[in-house]
Amino acid sequence: MAIAYRQRIDDDTEFALWKIEETADDLYMQLQLNDDEKVVVENLGTNKRHLHWLSTRVLLRVMLSTNEYIDCKVDSHGKPYLVNHPYHISFSHSFDYAAVMISRKHHVGIDIEQVKEKVERIAHKFMRKQELDFISEKYKIEELYVCWCIKEAVYKCYGQKEVSFLDNILLEPFNFEGHGVVKAHLRKESIAIDYEVGYQQYQDYMIGYVIEENA
Repeated sequence: MAIAYRQRIDDDTEFALWKIEETADDLYMQLQLNDDEKVVVENLGTNKRHLHWLSTRVLLRVMLSTNEYIDCKVDSHGKPYLVNHPYHISFSHSFDYAAVMISRKHHVGIDIEQVKEKVERIAHKFMRKQELDFISEKYKIEELYVCWCIKEAVYKCYGQKEVSFLDNILLEPFNFEGHGVVKAHLRKESIAIDYEVGYQQYQDYMIGYVIEENA
């Protein structure tokens, strides 16, 4: 399967989705992996996480249009970074899709989630009362997924642990239209960062994506 969806944010930034229709072996054959990465793949077993790991790396290779080895590591906070290519990156995956966002100039964050009713049961765990108050009845489930994806994208873009979706990331009200921009504010101790986060509904999935302008 080739790229299913691709969106350019600016001259230096884009994200893409890959629909996972290949077997693990098919994906594995498209990659160059060092010994440590091969161990990671082996430890993932044969479940969906295995396919997700492989498909994000295949998508990254396609987006970078390179046949070279891509040295992709993870820092102490769990954020992926590239050693031998001048891009900031972010990965996400959900069920049958993998998502990758890259930028030469900006820190980035992306999240993709399949839209399901169950999000309503856990909304109070990641949203404040004032945020729940602006959720509409008509698009309740979709808007809750927008909020989750946006907070996850901000979390990944910021790239450090110990950030609470409930306590540290606050969203401003928005009107759901299938795609748009939501203002988000990261507040933690002396840290104050404001973001404008994009969201996009794609089939029965929701995507949140963000760049940090001052990176």
